[in-house]
Amino acid sequence: MVKTVEKIIALIRENPSVTQVMLEKKSGLTRRGVEWNLKMFKATGVIRRIGPDKGGHWEVLK
Repeated sequence: MVKTVEKIIALIRENPSVTQVMLEKKSGLTRRGVEWNLKMFKATGVIRRIGPDKGGHWEVLK
């Protein structure tokens, strides 16, 4: 079984322009769960956001 953290990172790598709504549907997490994970990833330097909320994309750093 793939951990939720690994699943989210894999989805971002697959599609850097993925939205939180898409992550919700594909990961099975709630909106709050997705937000929390993204916040933790950004705080620990795993991912960063490039560009604006609309039209930007994610970059996986680790």
